[in-house]
Amino acid sequence: MTVIKPCSTIGILGGGQLGRMISIAGRNMGYRFITLDPTPNSPCGQVADLQITAPYSELKAVRNLADSSDVITYEFENVDSTITSILETTSFVPQGSELLKITQNRILEKSTLKSFHVPVAPFLVIQSENNIETAIDHFGLPYIMKTATGGYDGKGQWVIKSRDDITIAIEAWKKAGMDMIIEQFIPFSKEISVIVARNIHGQTKTFPVAENVHINNILHQSFVPARITDEQRIQAETTALKIADCLQIVGLIAIEMFLTNEGEIIVNELAPRPHNSGHYSMDACITSQFEQHIRAICGLPLGDTTLLSPIIMVNILGQHLSKVLDKIEQLPPTAKLHLYGKKESVENRKMGHINFLGATLEQIDKQIKDLGIWSYGNVD
Repeated sequence: MTVIKPCSTIGILGGGQLGRMISIAGRNMGYRFITLDPTPNSPCGQVADLQITAPYSELKAVRNLADSSDVITYEFENVDSTITSILETTSFVPQGSELLKITQNRILEKSTLKSFHVPVAPFLVIQSENNIETAIDHFGLPYIMKTATGGYDGKGQWVIKSRDDITIAIEAWKKAGMDMIIEQFIPFSKEISVIVARNIHGQTKTFPVAENVHINNILHQSFVPARITDEQRIQAETTALKIADCLQIVGLIAIEMFLTNEGEIIVNELAPRPHNSGHYSMDACITSQFEQHIRAICGLPLGDTTLLSPIIMVNILGQHLSKVLDKIEQLPPTAKLHLYGKKESVENRKMGHINFLGATLEQIDKQIKDLGIWSYGNVD
């Protein structure tokens, strides 16, 4: 039940943009930051007090982080959970390694959610080539094959649309050399997400539900408030709170969901950290998701998450950055630009985001389209 007060040092496993934004929010509160990341001058390292540049598997570097920190958090879930297990023996890691193990593995994640009686897409674990072929009998077509670990932004996923795709799927399974899962395809009307904060005292708060639009499996926009009914909003928030309490999380957890054509809510994936679909909170909520994460892991009372304005968050990928900079003078005065300090602008790499605020979502959407920066084709 420790309270970590300002002027203490927060260690971050990972040096990406989420760590960067955690650090910026925390520095405003008076905390110091140390990050461990293998990439020199990482986005988080640019704003932290110190970056330890080393692989996550280097125990000497991990112990250095532990010795220098009053509390340790992680900013992405692909850190080896054995490292957090080691850190737990000597350091305060309120998020814990168990949550990391669950959310790193889609099979374990789906099984855990099912044990909580949380609705998820029907699934089966691939144990042989025959499973890939007979999945048609279970789920029909299309169905989705995913790697159990390591996939994000559409990576490690295959949509099996016809029997002709089965050969490709079998070859992908053999090449992957890891456990894989098959999920029934869920026809949906919207993708939504809820971010829940829970502190070390068990206090919980949700952020407003976001309605998310993906292009090529990468988040493109988040509309807040989500264009759903009050009943659907309450159901989404209730489901999210149930998951947070069942998992006994500390910090943030993002729950991605499908709203089906019949109005049901199906949980898709979990992320035990701040999330891309919560970036809108930086400029549209009384408390941002990044400040809230710090409050939660440090044992402070959780902040007010009231939405102050309609907002659309738009991601800036590598192919968009030059267009954004070319049109910087044309951005509306209520647009808030956030760039992540990444050295190389690579296609489909998240380089930043813009939060567009306004009176209505319709008005904001028109402003974004009038800029002509983003293509609106191939919306998934």
